[in-house]
Amino acid sequence: MPKVLISDQMDPKAAEVFRAAGVEVDEITGLSKDELKAIIGQYDGLAIRSATKVTADVLEAATNLKVVGRAGIGVDNVDIPAASARGVVVMNTPFGNSITTAEHAIALMFALARELPAADASTQAGKWEKNRFMGVELTGKTLGLIGAGNIGSIVADRALGLKMKVIAYDPFLTAERAVALGIEKVELDELLARADFITLHTPLTDQTRNILSRDNLAKTKAGVRIINCARGGLIDEAALKEQLESGHVGGAALDVFVEEPAKQNPLFGTPNLVATPHLGASTTEAQVNVAIQVAEQMSEFLTRGGVTNALNMPSLSAEEAPKLKPYMALAEKLGAIVSQLEGEKASAIAIEVEGAAAQLNQKPITGAVLAGFMGVYSQSVNMVNAPFLAKERGLDVREVRHDREGDYHTLVRVTITTPEGQKSVAGTLFANAAPRLVEIFGIRVEAELDGDMIYIVNEDAPGFIGRLGTLLGESGINIATFNLGRRTAGGEAVALISVDSAVGQDAAGRIKAIAGVRTATPLRF
Repeated sequence: MPKVLISDQMDPKAAEVFRAAGVEVDEITGLSKDELKAIIGQYDGLAIRSATKVTADVLEAATNLKVVGRAGIGVDNVDIPAASARGVVVMNTPFGNSITTAEHAIALMFALARELPAADASTQAGKWEKNRFMGVELTGKTLGLIGAGNIGSIVADRALGLKMKVIAYDPFLTAERAVALGIEKVELDELLARADFITLHTPLTDQTRNILSRDNLAKTKAGVRIINCARGGLIDEAALKEQLESGHVGGAALDVFVEEPAKQNPLFGTPNLVATPHLGASTTEAQVNVAIQVAEQMSEFLTRGGVTNALNMPSLSAEEAPKLKPYMALAEKLGAIVSQLEGEKASAIAIEVEGAAAQLNQKPITGAVLAGFMGVYSQSVNMVNAPFLAKERGLDVREVRHDREGDYHTLVRVTITTPEGQKSVAGTLFANAAPRLVEIFGIRVEAELDGDMIYIVNEDAPGFIGRLGTLLGESGINIATFNLGRRTAGGEAVALISVDSAVGQDAAGRIKAIAGVRTATPLRF
């Protein structure tokens, strides 16, 4: 009988689910790291919230551990690379608290609009300052969503019910999905200029970190009110403090902070600030939902081998895994490169397999493509939830299977539909194991996709490679591999260059300035 430890406070229904599935369970909370290390070796599964830290040394002591289940979405307290190295599956419950978090954002918006926390404190102090707290109506105001995914779309629905106008900035939001939601898709600068309220619903990635930077906060409408129930780090806290003190930002309500627990923060005490201690998921219903979900997922894995919402393992049966593993590695890289180059424009994506690939289960290949495609923008994407996220964004996904065998014995092709037309990349396996890119946007090129790279489109002309090499050398960037392709002699050419260090925006800008270069895009795999 599998044995699970619940090491954080969790709704009692989680234990009930485990026992009903034939899983032995112990509930021991408040353990120190040494206490956890002393007993973790007896357990097959570990169910946690945010308090337990699953570090590399804890995992080293967990000699029998097969799965860690996080009741909630955030897995900052789990060393996922270390878990992967030890063969431990890490699961979360990314959608169990969506409604709760969305409702908290709406509650904070009301609190800002009517200055409720300050009015409460004043009234309970016996001041009765009725004329001091002059609020604003939400009706008729423009709400700007930064992120219109699962939680953002729920906020949009509630805001429309309040008769607000909703605009959204989201690279993955299609025009069709925006129409279905009843909102208007805009670019970020337009959102900043128009929104009376701004609420953030995006994960924290390299692309979204400080998305409300000092410069972007300066672009906002005077008197704007800002709500963040997503992740700390999306807003430049020092710049927000300055804008609150100047009055340009009329108010801010934050449930998340760069450093948590936020027992001290420079923003505290700033006028027109409302702060809550990361309460987005803190409702009775949400706690019950995530507890039941994590217990169900872990029980399914431990008793039947099913994998749901795993962050470091695909949804595969034991029989399929050996054959599909190299294909999924190829598929994820194809999804990642097309996303990094043209993903923001995509409204549809087609995954085609031919030759030997057509004889396999295509679902994991499709899942891997979507995980690579969506993973560029969110670290929590995996093969299980990527198809759901793609559908939620309005991305039309199509699978095509060809029995024919073309120039390669096996081929995977990923084609996206953009306003400029269809664009595709294709790859194969060398020796049935090594993934290779063999075509990019109609140009044949053979390249491994790994580490830091840069993609360049240029006019095929003598001297270009020398000038490029000199520039990279002057920038301190060492070339690992250099892969070339072209449509015709003297026509459009591409270069995919693997480098030993990341190509920053400054270096990319200098490459773009080389005569004949049309675009230069840093890539990372």
